Amino acid sequence: MNIQWYPGHMTKTRRQMEADVRSVDLVAEIVDARIPISSRNPDIDTIVGDRPRLIIFNRIDLSDPAMNTRWIAWFKRKGYGTLETDAKSGKGVGRFSDAARAVLKDKLAIWQAKGQIGRPIRTMVVGVPNVGKSTFINKVAHRKSAKASDRPGVTRGKQWVSVDTGLELLDTPGILWPRFEDVTTGLHLAFTGAVKDEVTDMEELACALLELLQERYPQALEDRYKLSDLADLQGWELLERCAKKRGMLISGGEADTERMAKVLLDEFRGGKLGRFTLEVPEEI
Repeated sequence: MNIQWYPGHMTKTRRQMEADVRSVDLVAEIVDARIPISSRNPDIDTIVGDRPRLIIFNRIDLSDPAMNTRWIAWFKRKGYGTLETDAKSGKGVGRFSDAARAVLKDKLAIWQAKGQIGRPIRTMVVGVPNVGKSTFINKVAHRKSAKASDRPGVTRGKQWVSVDTGLELLDTPGILWPRFEDVTTGLHLAFTGAVKDEVTDMEELACALLELLQERYPQALEDRYKLSDLADLQGWELLERCAKKRGMLISGGEADTERMAKVLLDEFRGGKLGRFTLEVPEEI
């Protein structure tokens, strides 16, 4: 399943970001900790250039804790500042200001030497749709200043938010890229809800997710859906078994795979299946 979704407003968003980045000191890039690479827009590197970068691992409440540690180390080796957060609960958000200053410590020292004490750090917050940018900003600012939703494509327009006297944030709409060169990237973004469900085949998506979880986290499937002997099953067979275990049947006793697909994706996205990371540093 080759998933593509690029709403027209994203072209305008990119042009605006290219203009705005000239006036910021730091770029805070929020990624989904479950898919740290697929949730990074490669166009951001071109837009941002050599601006200092802080990678914010959001949704750590939904990702595999052991994999979080490995990914943080991977990004640090690449020279990025890092921060782990769960914006929904606020976990880790309180360390954002210190993390931003740590990335800019050399620049702040230069400002201080020039007598520019108190100059606010202007930070652009970027990321793909539905990665939690607005929720993160609302938590940092301790108020509902940016629109937040669990649907992609909600934030529109330019929004500056004052965090404190020394830090200002620019919220930006989520931006995807015109074409996913890698089919896996499109799938991962669809699994986590960064691509609208309306442009996907939900049953095919659920089958692909089941096959990936069967490979990486088989015990979670067995525990959640009371399954066993999964090793040789294809995604469609897994989806049928899950539906039958949940009593989701249609006329004739056949499995209601359409309904089960929606339930599966909802439970995955909501953390009810467990804490998963779908990408491994060594595979990149």
